[in-house]
This record gives sequence, structure tokens and C-alpha cells, in this order.
Amino acid sequence: MVTFDSLRREDRGPAHGWRWITRRLRHYLPTGLYVRSLLIIIIPMVLLQSVVAAVFMERHWQMVTQRLSMAVTRDIAAIIQIIETYPQDTDYSEVTRIARDQLGLQISVEPDGELPPPRIKPFFSILDGILSDELTDQIKRPFWIDTVGDSNLVEIRVKLADKILRVLARRSQTYASNTHIFIVWMVGASLVLIGISILFLRGQIRPIQALASAAESFGKGQKADNFYPRGADEVRRAGLAFILMRERIERQIEQRTAMLTGVSHDLRTILTRFKLQLALAGDHPDLQGLNEDINDMQSMLEAYMAFARTEVEEDVGELKLSDLFEKLEPDFALNGKNLAYSIEGEDVISVRPNAFTRLVINLASNARRYANTLKIDAKHSAKWLTVTFDDDGPGIPEKNREDVFKPFFRLDEARNLDASGTGLGLAIARDIARSHGGNVTLGDSPLGGLRATIRVPA
Repeated sequence: MVTFDSLRREDRGPAHGWRWITRRLRHYLPTGLYVRSLLIIIIPMVLLQSVVAAVFMERHWQMVTQRLSMAVTRDIAAIIQIIETYPQDTDYSEVTRIARDQLGLQISVEPDGELPPPRIKPFFSILDGILSDELTDQIKRPFWIDTVGDSNLVEIRVKLADKILRVLARRSQTYASNTHIFIVWMVGASLVLIGISILFLRGQIRPIQALASAAESFGKGQKADNFYPRGADEVRRAGLAFILMRERIERQIEQRTAMLTGVSHDLRTILTRFKLQLALAGDHPDLQGLNEDINDMQSMLEAYMAFARTEVEEDVGELKLSDLFEKLEPDFALNGKNLAYSIEGEDVISVRPNAFTRLVINLASNARRYANTLKIDAKHSAKWLTVTFDDDGPGIPEKNREDVFKPFFRLDEARNLDASGTGLGLAIARDIARSHGGNVTLGDSPLGGLRATIRVPA
């Protein structure tokens, strides 16, 4: 039964096949702009020169070879007529002299000879086919030719009535043998043009690479003050747009940091006054709750200040992972918790040391607070640094794993990353990771608890 859906599937069958072919080609084709630009130049050039060479081979080369072969065949036909017209010249010395001096041919007459067996015709020999056709049309006698090999001579044998005429002609007399000069010039010119194209494209690609490098450095929180727009107009506009965008982002960060710092500082001053007034009031049972509220507010303000400090610029430096993980061991041992770590690859990494240390301590402290065992695995490859924290704690529900990265979000159940309950712990961790050009993600741990994964460019 033919249905509308089946007809639709049949209609889109060829289109689906073409899309599949396109996807396969994209898989094998280079992805870099530099290589793609070279292919855009080289492929049309190769195709054009292939067509020119094919036309040259088919028309010019074949025409010249046919004319040369026709002339040699006419000379051989004339020699045959002389031999048959003047049979009194039994040693053929005069005919041999005329052929050598006037026609450039070496001939010999062999009495009572037989032609050798036919040779296999070469597949790509133009000379063999054209010379055979000319001998058949003009001489109309049995013949045998040898055009194969690297010799500069072509041998032709013709069966006469009672003898064999053997002719040796220079290959250049029958064949357009200088055609390779055209090929050499064509290939040489192509190589020169490709070399010029490579030099030109390198100059055009460098500004794009510089822009990509500056954007990548800015994404990692590094300074890119030495970048300036250059190259083509479009690349310059893109570079200028990047600089303006970077300046706007830096202004926003400065404003955000200044606002949080100012608010936290002002509130801290007020809290200090409250503490002083409570201290002067003495130890009264009714003031115990107020003291606890002030302490909570003090902890929250410290968290806000820490959140603001994550935006402060810090120079990139080297940090040793083993030293960082060893700093965590006393805290775990003091609380009766287990900590194990492993490092695969280079131990030293290039990050903002203070910020990255805080990122690791935040995630490790969370595991210490809610789990009994923490296993840290660090893998440092050529491109990425991946640090995985696996614990056996209660974990975080999957539906809340993105929400906990929002500032001030708090979990009523399971666990919270920040002891003060401000909901800034994971927000700070992700901010630090993203300022390095990476990210922090949460998942299920094979130990039964939470898995936190830091992935930043190496």
C-alpha cells in the first residue's frame, strides 16, 4: 500500500543521499581557513591545467605527430617506388645514399626476409597508432614497426615482393617529442603561482589568527594588550569590534566589583557598630539570637566580598597540582575524612594561581563537609586540564544541577556548597573556571555521591 508518508520518504531519498555525501566530504576535508583557501586556489588551477593539457594532447600533439608521421611515410613510399622502378641497382647503394643524405633515413634491403611477429600495441602510444594508420593508407603493404623503448630511433620494416625494406628513422622525425617542454613550463608556472598564493594567504590569515588568539586569551582571563586590528578591512572591523566588546566587558566587571565591594564595606561598618553595641550591652539571654544573626550576616558579607574578588584581575602563573592537593590533606585528616588524588600528565599548569586554588578548595571543602571520601583525578593533556572530584556524599538532584550555579540559589535538601548558606559557592567556582576559558559541571559519581568536573584549556 502506497501512503503519503512513503511517497514523501521516496521524494526526499536523493536529497537525503546528497546530504549524506556532503557530510562525509566535510568529515574528510580540512577545517582550517588557511588550507581551505589554498584548496580554493589550487583545485581550479589543477582542473584548468588538466583540461588544457588534455586538449593539447588531443589536438596539438596528435596533429603534429600525424604530420611528422605522414612525411616519413611519404619518404618511405618514395624509396619503395625507386627500388621497384630501378631494379638494376642490385646493391641499393645509391638509394641508401639518397635516403641518408636527403631524407635522414637509414635503410637496408634484406632479400628473402620475413616480417617479425606483430608486437603488442602500447595503450597510451599516440605514435604507434598514427604511424600504423599512415603506413596502411599510403604504402598498402605488410609492415612491422617498433616504437617502444627509450631509443631515439623508430624501426619500420616493409614486406616487398621478394625482399624486406628496413628503415630506421629518428624518433623526432615521426613524433612531437618536445612536448614535455610545454608540460614543464605549465607545471613550473603552476608551482610559482601556488608559492605566491601561499605567501599572500599567510599574510591574510595571520590577522585572523591574531584575533582568535586575543579572543582566546581574553576568555581565559589573560591580558591581550598587544593586539591591534590589521589585515583586510573586514578583519580590521572584526578586530575593532572585539576591542570594543572587551572594553565594555571590563567596564561591567569593574562596576560590578566596585558595587559589591562598596556595599559589603558599608554593611560591614554597620555590623561592626552592632557588635560594639551588643558587647557594651553585656551578656543578656535575650541578645543571644541577635548575636547569631549578626554572625550570619558577617559570614554572608565575607561571601559577597569573596564573590567580588573573583572578578579582580590576576596574572597567569605556574601552579603545581601536587602541592595544591597536598594542602587539602591536613583539613581532611583533621575531620576524619579520606582524601586520595592522582595526576596524569604534567604536574605544573599555567593558570591564575590564587583563583584556581580557590576553585579547587571550594569543591574539595564541599566534599569534606558532606561526604566521607573524596577522590581527585587530574588529567593534564596537551590541550585540556580536567580535574574530577568524586565523593560518596548525598549528591545533588539532577534537576537542580544547573540551578545551583546561579548566585544566591539555595538547596533546601541534600547539601549546599557554601557553609554560610548564601548560595555563592558554586557560582564562584564556575566564574573562576569560565574566567580561565573552561567550565565546571556536575554529575553522578561512581562512588555514589556527586561528581564535579573542572575542564579548562591547558
